[in-house]
Amino acid sequence: MNDLRFRLADDADLTAVVRLRDDAARWMIAQGVTGQWRPGELGGDHFRRIMKSGEVWLAEAADRVVGAWELWWEDEDAWGPQPPTAGYVHRLMVDHSSVPPGTGRQLLRVAERRVAEAGRPLVRLDCLAGNARLEAYYLNVGYQVVGRKEGKPQPGGPPKSFTLLEKSVRDGGD
Repeated sequence: MNDLRFRLADDADLTAVVRLRDDAARWMIAQGVTGQWRPGELGGDHFRRIMKSGEVWLAEAADRVVGAWELWWEDEDAWGPQPPTAGYVHRLMVDHSSVPPGTGRQLLRVAERRVAEAGRPLVRLDCLAGNARLEAYYLNVGYQVVGRKEGKPQPGGPPKSFTLLEKSVRDGGD
């Protein structure tokens, strides 16, 4: 899908982002990935809060939101106090009913570019410990497992354990 446009979300986009997140959660469950996300778990207040402290990015095609991700500039809950050397990607999601395979990777590349442009050499992310499929996806696109976080607090749910991954974007990230 080469006609994607990327932009920062604003309050007018909250309904579309929540719907995309809930649809992505339903898709995961249908694929047998349980425990990662649940429909209805995050509402507009969550994304509004992220927009104040970080960035929520949208991917649009034909004037429709077909993907999104959060970009944080710190993530002490998962990574502890860190120097300002990384951007943290959260909730990478696509509309699986309307985008071709590879779209998530395209969104991730844009996120990696944004982190590099901000002068930070690392992109970090996490996935539910035991989610072998998602971990393999991130390993396949150049991330490395660098640790594990036990009992990470979750918005709208109980703490969970996560695999921590990172990738250098010092040389463009690809």
